Amino acid sequence: MEEETTEKKNKEIDPEFFSSLLQPSTADSDPDYIGIRRLLLYRKLDSGIDRRKDWRCNGKAYVAYRNYIRRPRNWETLQIPSQPSTPGQSGRWTSSPGPLSILFDVDSLSSSRDFLSRNPTLSHRASFSSSMSDADRPLRFVEHAYSFVGMHCIFDTCKASVTVLKFGHMSSDILAYGASDGCLTVCTVSQPPSILQQLRGHSKDVTDFDFSSNNQYIASSSMDKTVRVWEISKGHCIRVIYGVSSQLCIRFHPVNNNFLSVGNANREITVINFSTGRIINKALFDNEITAMDNDHTGQLIFCGDAKGCMYTVSMNSHTGALSRSHRNRSSSKRKTPITTVQYRTFSLLTRGPVLLVCTQDGSLSFFSVALEVQGYLTLCCSLKLAPRVHSIRASFCPLLSLEKGEFIVSGSEDSNVYFYDLTRPKHTCVNKLQGHSSPVIGVAWNHGENLLASSDSDGTVIVWKRAKDQLKNDAKR
Repeated sequence: MEEETTEKKNKEIDPEFFSSLLQPSTADSDPDYIGIRRLLLYRKLDSGIDRRKDWRCNGKAYVAYRNYIRRPRNWETLQIPSQPSTPGQSGRWTSSPGPLSILFDVDSLSSSRDFLSRNPTLSHRASFSSSMSDADRPLRFVEHAYSFVGMHCIFDTCKASVTVLKFGHMSSDILAYGASDGCLTVCTVSQPPSILQQLRGHSKDVTDFDFSSNNQYIASSSMDKTVRVWEISKGHCIRVIYGVSSQLCIRFHPVNNNFLSVGNANREITVINFSTGRIINKALFDNEITAMDNDHTGQLIFCGDAKGCMYTVSMNSHTGALSRSHRNRSSSKRKTPITTVQYRTFSLLTRGPVLLVCTQDGSLSFFSVALEVQGYLTLCCSLKLAPRVHSIRASFCPLLSLEKGEFIVSGSEDSNVYFYDLTRPKHTCVNKLQGHSSPVIGVAWNHGENLLASSDSDGTVIVWKRAKDQLKNDAKR
């Protein structure tokens, strides 16, 4: 009896024993328990018992625990100055948060990569940290507008590069992603996250897809020269439309969902009748149409080609007739394909509709749209990033841009997800999320912008969760 008591006491004070408890031995263990314990096991400190007690007492989950143990010596007396507004920022800056919002530069990239590589089947919550990217300052402050609490869930069943992903129309729950093996996956990110359907039929890369307005159908385009229409609830392909070249981008008409607009490698935009599968109209361009988006009325189509040129096309919502309105030539010497065209109805920067254009050479361009002149584009600002090998996509951050600046989120070749504020003359990169182990290709927000999905070339999809405090502020607005 004494031996058992002594052994029990030794186990209670042995750090290695406590650390081993972080590695569950049964497959039926609670997913939340597994995720956080395994991460802490990798980042385990020398005195495991004391540090775990500090973490429990701190009560702020792993991110706050990490900030707490890395606090500066004068942490309790540290005064945080407010950030003054500077020219070009329109005075839209608020004072910095309190001491608990300090974020330090940590070597989380290598640890998160190793963590994912050693846990390839992990498809539930884990709490990773997001760290600031400006190397000019050793100490950075979190601004709530783009702070994240970590990962919400991970999907890693795909074995090929995930080329495009989107949340459902006006949906905070349904997520779909297409891969280079031709598979299209539809899943739900609510608790518990799960895969709803795997839509198989394309024989080559899924280049783009779009949800219908009621989220009952998905229309997808592919390098196999076909457009397919899927009924999500049944997981069946209800229509196949064959083309003569690779189909590169696709959109449902936002008002008349019976029209599909498809850009292809034959330098065309074709309008397809959703009900019959027949081509109604087409318009010819100078190069392959690689990306496109509609305005909110559906009367304008904004499309980009393989040489970096932008076009505005007028569309009749009743007949589907197309007519070219404007052309915006690329100012870049390197004529590279446009990977992202995204329309937004309003921006504080322009006091009107705007367009985001991303090219494969790493250029992000921000245009104002003159709807009264048939969608004429005027360049407001641009950002030059490193050239990309992959067709990396970017996205607006509409809710984040309501008060402070013009935020853009983008994937990158270095496996990070970056946030940029195009209104800042310096330190344009304001945050980055680390967790992928290969180039990040696609990014997408859900409807409420409380979740951000990102995909990489290894087939991993990560859904990130924004900070709760900021969600409450957005709800009030």
